[in-house]
Amino acid sequence: MSRIKVLEMIDRPFLGGGQITLLSLAKGLDKEKFEVLAASGGGGPLADELGKLGVPHIPIDIRKSSGPWAAGRIAAALGGLGVDILHTHGGVAGLYGRLAAKKAGIPAVVHTLHGIHYLHYRNPLLKRASIVLERRLSRSTDAVIFVSQADLQKGMNLRLAPAGKARLIRNGIDPAGGIPGFDGAAKKNELGSAGRPLVVAVSRLHRQKGLKYLLRAVPLIREEVPAVKVVIAGGGPLESKLASAVRRLRIGESAALLGERKDAREVMAAADVFVLPSLWEGLPYVLVEAAALGKPIVATDIDGVREVIRSGETGVLVPPRDPGQLAAALILLLRDRDLAGKLGERARRDIPPAFSLERMVRETEALYLDVFRNAG
Repeated sequence: MSRIKVLEMIDRPFLGGGQITLLSLAKGLDKEKFEVLAASGGGGPLADELGKLGVPHIPIDIRKSSGPWAAGRIAAALGGLGVDILHTHGGVAGLYGRLAAKKAGIPAVVHTLHGIHYLHYRNPLLKRASIVLERRLSRSTDAVIFVSQADLQKGMNLRLAPAGKARLIRNGIDPAGGIPGFDGAAKKNELGSAGRPLVVAVSRLHRQKGLKYLLRAVPLIREEVPAVKVVIAGGGPLESKLASAVRRLRIGESAALLGERKDAREVMAAADVFVLPSLWEGLPYVLVEAAALGKPIVATDIDGVREVIRSGETGVLVPPRDPGQLAAALILLLRDRDLAGKLGERARRDIPPAFSLERMVRETEALYLDVFRNAG
């Protein structure tokens, strides 16, 4: 039997949650059964990582603003590839990729919702239009993957996919644990936190991530832990606004935006406490990564996060949009190192096995084989 050719498609070539899923599948899928290609915007760290894996990358301009003609352009790029299954990741690739698949005659299509982000649009008309569009697109989609039980339930309530097409496949990572030869003191010194308690967030600088509430918490934390240093690793559209907030709050000595970091995992490993103040999530990879490193975690009590963290057992959950309670939880773990150590150890023990890369890849393989057979 010839191998099944799968094209993994996403819009942007940075390394966010959807891109990590794409890379994990590109690396982990059984190469005796599947031939894997990938498509995204050109350049960027995603293309670099695919190159290291030896996975062919097709640069395709896929943007939210591309307009109705984009599907035809993408279909032309896909037409000669002989793809058996197109797997789109995220809303933009899911829109244009699925329309293009129909034009290009690709036999089977799978789509993953890495969080149902349009449910948080401020414009109610745009939110409603997005729901209706997803319902229509799902009719020509062979399977729609939700990454958390909460999102699956929301999807069923909103009829985003027919019941027979909706699948739950939770995100998974390789539980690598510690970093061989890692020098935490040297990394803290590099980050301007030598001898100081260090709080780390690794996050895209986007409204979803609630980072302005973390910055508002810094003056409150500093009252109780004067030497604290809070760093945020990541880039995104709110970079200038968050930098302005640091200046306005006069917390430049205590908080820093690090920008995109190739050593984000090492920055996380240097943390005394890891924090994720999101307003909504699908199922955040970064919490599983922090747990694998044994970090005590403070995160917001929202869907998706609750499926990773048990408050008081493997981390501390606080209400979203609440700088006071966020500060109180961080102060607690910065002061009570015994409690922080116990939470970090329980997180290391319990969380990575429940969100393993092997499980995610094998469940996706089974789904691919199912939709390929049904496509005839």
